[in-house]
Amino acid sequence: MHIPPNWGIYFTLIVSFLVFWFIFSRLFFRPFLDLLSRRESRLKDLSDRTEQLIKEARAADEAREKRLGDARHAALERRDTERRAAEAEAAKKLDAARTEAREMLDDARGRIDQELRSAERELSQMGERLAAELAERVLGRPLNGSRRSVN
Repeated sequence: MHIPPNWGIYFTLIVSFLVFWFIFSRLFFRPFLDLLSRRESRLKDLSDRTEQLIKEARAADEAREKRLGDARHAALERRDTERRAAEAEAAKKLDAARTEAREMLDDARGRIDQELRSAERELSQMGERLAAELAERVLGRPLNGSRRSVN
């Protein structure tokens, strides 16, 4: 059995499909597709901006690390320079102290030698007087040229 197509219903279905397609396209599909397109465009812009900010952050980090490295290097050089200057000053002071100590030691040795010679002269003179006095006592008379008398 063959049922012939009903062209009126067929035509009505096609027209109503096209009308509904036009209405739904205007009310739902286009705004939804436009929304998706704007969202995709915004996400792409945000992604590009994020990549740019990441690159800028890396460049800023590299610049900061370079400045920090330069500052560390300059501080190390300054510390070494100051250390060398302090060592040189300490060496100068140490040399001056050694020179002063040598001078004081030489001066003390000179005074000791002078006092020793003076003490030797005094001892020699005292020895001579004691010898003369002892000789006068033993002999019981004054020696030649001696003005002393025995008690």
